[in-house]
Amino acid sequence: MDYSTAEHQVWDQLYGRQAELLPGRACDAFLAGLQALDLHRGGIPEFARINEELTRLTGWSVVAVPGLVPDDVFFEHLANRRFPAGRFIRRADQLDYLQEPDIFHDVFGHVPMLTEPVFANYMQAYGEGGRRALGLGRLQNLARLYWYTVEFGLLETPAGLRIYGAGIVSSRSESLFALEDPSPNRLGFDLVRLLRTPYRIDDFQQTYFVIPSLQALLDATLQDFGPVYAAVDGPADIPIEAVLQSDRVFTRGTQAYALAQRSQA
Repeated sequence: MDYSTAEHQVWDQLYGRQAELLPGRACDAFLAGLQALDLHRGGIPEFARINEELTRLTGWSVVAVPGLVPDDVFFEHLANRRFPAGRFIRRADQLDYLQEPDIFHDVFGHVPMLTEPVFANYMQAYGEGGRRALGLGRLQNLARLYWYTVEFGLLETPAGLRIYGAGIVSSRSESLFALEDPSPNRLGFDLVRLLRTPYRIDDFQQTYFVIPSLQALLDATLQDFGPVYAAVDGPADIPIEAVLQSDRVFTRGTQAYALAQRSQA
């Protein structure tokens, strides 16, 4: 696909401000992937060049799609270690918000994490789980897992919370909000609790889930989801803004987030 000079400039502007903002905020795996793929060689990168390095590292590749694809197609791609990415890029007046994911969100936001072997395996496992979820009528629950991890996940590290979700790392305003604003809840990852939590797409997140490690996320996904789905069958959804007495809550400390216990509001 041929891009205009203006479109290449949009990529460069988006890349430049995120590359400046993310050190100390994004997780090490994302920053290492960004460096390995070298996505800033001037303008929108070519998928063939990305795939040469990505395939060597984890066996993944990026495939071009015209836009959002049907669920079964999406899961089929992921299960076969292919990440579907849109080719269009937002306009210069849409730098801070775009409802539909564009090439910057898909490639800058998602692809660097696919250079990390554990996360790459998680994404494949998610695709395989998605195909099963379609047959079981559980797509709503599984979509929440993708939303709160792949798109808006936070990682606990000795240095404090770090971003790994693509919806955060590709957005300047959400990168700041997710880590520094006092208003959202930052809760320890619990699979059943997460699957009972809806989300919204039209505003900053009210709740973020914090994983202890990428390996813990993969391990949670590799288990049999039959009992997990059974556990979410009876109880009602948990309101997005709710904090339960059983939740592990991360509160803002002087230098980093400290784990605290908080009673239900």
